[in-house]
Amino acid sequence: MIRQATGRRLLALLLLFAALLPASPALAVVPRLDSPATPPAADTPARTIEDTQDSGSDTRIAARIRGIFRELPAFSSVEVAANEGVVTLGGTVPAQEDIARAEAIAGRVAGVVTVENAIERDVSLDASLGGLAGIGERLDAVIRLLPLLAVALVVALAIVLLGYLLASLTALWRRITPNPFLAELIASAIRFAAVVLGTVVALDMLGAGTLMGAVLGGAGVIGIALGFAMRDTIENYVASLMLSLRQPFRANEWVMIGDLEGRVIRLTSRATVLMTLDGNHLRIPNSQVFKAVITNFTRNPHRRFQFDLGVDADDDASAARLLGRDMLAALPFVLKDPPPEARIVEVGESNVVIRFLGWIDQNESDWFKTQSQAIPAVKQALEQGGFALPEPIYRLRFDPRSATVPFENINEGRGERDSRPASPGNSPAPPVLPREDLRPADEVAQMVDAERAAGAGETDLLDSSRPIE
Repeated sequence: MIRQATGRRLLALLLLFAALLPASPALAVVPRLDSPATPPAADTPARTIEDTQDSGSDTRIAARIRGIFRELPAFSSVEVAANEGVVTLGGTVPAQEDIARAEAIAGRVAGVVTVENAIERDVSLDASLGGLAGIGERLDAVIRLLPLLAVALVVALAIVLLGYLLASLTALWRRITPNPFLAELIASAIRFAAVVLGTVVALDMLGAGTLMGAVLGGAGVIGIALGFAMRDTIENYVASLMLSLRQPFRANEWVMIGDLEGRVIRLTSRATVLMTLDGNHLRIPNSQVFKAVITNFTRNPHRRFQFDLGVDADDDASAARLLGRDMLAALPFVLKDPPPEARIVEVGESNVVIRFLGWIDQNESDWFKTQSQAIPAVKQALEQGGFALPEPIYRLRFDPRSATVPFENINEGRGERDSRPASPGNSPAPPVLPREDLRPADEVAQMVDAERAAGAGETDLLDSSRPIE
């Protein structure tokens, strides 16, 4: 009896607790985790399951889904059943992606609570061979597309042909542009633009917009990769363009590019060709020429030579400087304007170094020959004036205990040097110069002229009609 009373009390408490609980909200439709159906948007309220169902709704749902599947050949073997809003799909489909597609279609029908998808892919031999029919359909589509493909190809070829015809007008581009290199660059750009335009127009006519975007995107990526891989080549190409526009030197001018010296033969689209003073060909990449320091020895006809001579430290260095300068001024090939100069530049261990400078006209005299005559002429004038041009002097000290001669006799003989006058007397007469042809040496220049004449048909970006930089 006690147990029955206790049980009745517990049952009464449970009923009271259930009555006090609030009404539970309607259950939301929980989609299957393995269903690829598109989830509802964030601003779309979730569908709820009705607490009652109309009579015959399952039949209408199944009939609706079967009617949809009958219009789709891939779902002809799919079986549909519905009970209380739960749709069960069975049967087979030819492709794996059709399984998820069937479930998505069934889930969008009104009144469907959830979908139980039991569809399997048909892996039988007959079904697999049936896919060969699609190949035939594609071949038929290609055959139907052939006339349009032919028209697109003709249009593309016409655009490319027009571009090449425009690019072939070399006389027009050379008249517009300042040099042949830029004219060839414009012609190449026109040809490239014509090919790209023809391809784009043909693909657009065929309706291959996606393929066109892929082609252009791939071309851009390939262009960037090639730009990094061919950075040196592109840099050299741009340097050639800039050199052809600036014209930093003329043909047959004597230049020094960095530490490379020679006469200019020609400027090509890849390199600057020099002939060294030894008669050798020297090709310098234009990228190096564009960045290098260029010394032009031909542009200014007046050129200065210089050399150093040292007089004895006990002599009058100022008098030696004036005597050497006057000797330079007396030489016939040294210009009076600008006048020659002499500068004391260094006091050495046993001499005073004097630097002599003189100007010549390169159109009349050769720089190497005149310097070769000026040095011995000044040296001879200094020696005739009583100045010594000593070599390095080394003083040796001997200990008296080991010396074989008395120590005080070591300095004997210096009286002759000490008795030499410290300053020169009257300026000596200019020395008689050897008879030598001092005209500019033109052997290398003649070889350059012959080289240019022999390669007259080659591309040369040097243009004497354009102003030089």
